[in-house]
Amino acid sequence: MKSWLKLGLVIAVAVGSSAFFHHRHHRTFRQAAGIAAPPLALLDTGGRQISLEALRGKVVAINFWATWCGPCQQEIPLLAKVYAANKGKCFEMLGVAEESGAREEVMWAAHKLGVNYPVLVDEDGKVGDAFKIPGYPRTFLIDVDGRIRRVFDGEIERGELESALAPLLAEAPASCPRA
Repeated sequence: MKSWLKLGLVIAVAVGSSAFFHHRHHRTFRQAAGIAAPPLALLDTGGRQISLEALRGKVVAINFWATWCGPCQQEIPLLAKVYAANKGKCFEMLGVAEESGAREEVMWAAHKLGVNYPVLVDEDGKVGDAFKIPGYPRTFLIDVDGRIRRVFDGEIERGELESALAPLLAEAPASCPRA
C-alpha cells in the first residue's frame, strides 16, 4: 500500500511540475509577440544555407517539427497547401526538423509528407533552443521586419493559420525582395 501512495505522490509532483513548466513557457511566448525573432541560419535538406536575415522583407512561417511527431505529420500536408496558395505573395515557409536523426531521414520524411517548402535540419538543436521550443509542432509567424507576430503551439488548423497570415501579407511590400 505504501508503494502505491509513493507512486501517487511522484505522479502528482510530476504533473504539477509539468503544468508549471508549460505555463511558464506559454506565458513567455505570449509576451514575445512583437519582439525580434532569434537568428536562424541552417542548411536545408539539399545542403543550401537559408537564413531568416536573408528573408527580411517577406512574411515567414517557421514550423518546428520532428519526423517521429504524429501531430507534425498530420499538420505538414496542410502547411504545404497554405504555402502553395501564398508563395507568390511575399511569403516563405520554413520547416525546421529537430531531434530527427540524419539529414537523409529528414529528407525521406519530408518527401513522404509532401513538403513543398524548404526543410532545414537543426542537427545540434541550437536554433530550437533560441526559439525556446518545448514541444512539437510549434509554428511562428514572422513579419516583414523580422518580428514574431504569432506563435502556434501544437497542430494548426488551416483557417486559423490563414486568418493570422492575411494581415501580415497585407502589410508586405508590393515588390517582394528575392532571397
